Amino acid sequence: MCKESHPWQRGYIQVYTGDGKGKTTAALGLALRAAGAGARVFIAQFAKGRPTAELALLARLSDLITIKQYGRSRFIVGEPNPEDIEAAQEGLQQTQQAITSGEYPLVILDEANVAVDLGLLSVQALLAAVNSKPQHVEIVITGRNAHERIIDRADLVTEMRQVKHYHSKGVEARAGIEE
Repeated sequence: MCKESHPWQRGYIQVYTGDGKGKTTAALGLALRAAGAGARVFIAQFAKGRPTAELALLARLSDLITIKQYGRSRFIVGEPNPEDIEAAQEGLQQTQQAITSGEYPLVILDEANVAVDLGLLSVQALLAAVNSKPQHVEIVITGRNAHERIIDRADLVTEMRQVKHYHSKGVEARAGIEE
């Protein structure tokens, strides 16, 4: 897709948040839909650095979907360390470049809400990246605990609410379903 050709005239800001399962899955579904329509997609995964099943599939679609992880291969428990913060901030800088590049009509900031909640990114920095978007760029921000200022800035907010989850019965994350 050339920089002058965009599949839509106006891009909106979407937020998928809440304690329920499905935020990243919904965003990836939107990425597949956009790519199927010929749009290039940039996906930045914050606080994630482990291989997952979706990464293996998306690598096959690299002509339309670019996905980068800006985290280390472990969960952040307690205070993040300087390497965690540096990875997230580098990721946001690269993501802002993708937003303004004209190459990607859809940019997904997966777990960016979590990155703000953990102190990896400031809400001001995330808003600056979002506010740099050209009119035609659609942005999706996922993750629990969306900051009130992110919700206020969004055009669409969906909250996934956990009603029941088998994890509470000791079921570990399963390849192809949760990872």
